[in-house]
Amino acid sequence: MSRLPDSRIRSKLRELNGWEFDSNTIKKTFTFSRYMDGISFVMELAEKAEAADHHPDLVVGWCRVDVSFTSHDKGGVTDKCLYMAKETDKIKK
Repeated sequence: MSRLPDSRIRSKLRELNGWEFDSNTIKKTFTFSRYMDGISFVMELAEKAEAADHHPDLVVGWCRVDVSFTSHDKGGVTDKCLYMAKETDKIKK
């Protein structure tokens, strides 16, 4: 799987809600009404990421989780990153 051209990434992100592309990474902030809801979200995302063998960078804050995907070995966003973005959105409906 190779790194995608910026134009393809931007096009595919139009199909997703709230994801941004910056510095060879796609990212989104998820908000929650309770801190533990964010932790539960992280645990479910970790399971999906492990199954797909494609892990996000996460920043956990008070009632929010910043999620970003990139393929470090490919130097940018791949189809797998976009797939995981869709899977992440399924967790937080």
